Amino acid sequence: MTIPTLETLRLILRAPRMDDFPAYAALMASPRAVYMGGPFDQRGAWGMFCHDVALWSLYGHGALMIDIKETGTCVGQVGINHGPLFPEKELGWLLYDGFEGHGYATEAAEALRDWAFSNLNLPTLVSYFDPENHRSMAVSARLGGVRDESAPVQDEGDVVYRYTNS
Repeated sequence: MTIPTLETLRLILRAPRMDDFPAYAALMASPRAVYMGGPFDQRGAWGMFCHDVALWSLYGHGALMIDIKETGTCVGQVGINHGPLFPEKELGWLLYDGFEGHGYATEAAEALRDWAFSNLNLPTLVSYFDPENHRSMAVSARLGGVRDESAPVQDEGDVVYRYTNS
């Protein structure tokens, strides 16, 4: 499976590289990782980073890093998660500190969601949220996600938003 490169108006979504790991690990070690089950030590962050890359070979989808087209600055990651820890294919995103509030998560997640619907022929995707992660739930709503109270959850107490391929 060739990992795609996707472009939006302001962003390039590209395959993860080793030089992306230090910033990723720093986010996963920070208090902000509480919404993703963290904080994580370096070993835990490495396992998650490798999972994001391995998904491309195992499922034909995975994570892409989010670069600002104009500067090349990596501002975070967007991905389609799956595997034994996910009841359904999940659209997820994270932004590094200082890059929130610019619409990058929405723009990147919209591009990957549309790619997944077009290329994987999925009927739906979901996003799982810690109930306190209001900012990410707002991104999901901007993407057209609708809260699904009947969806199976990844972790007890998760809030699930569903996107449909229409």
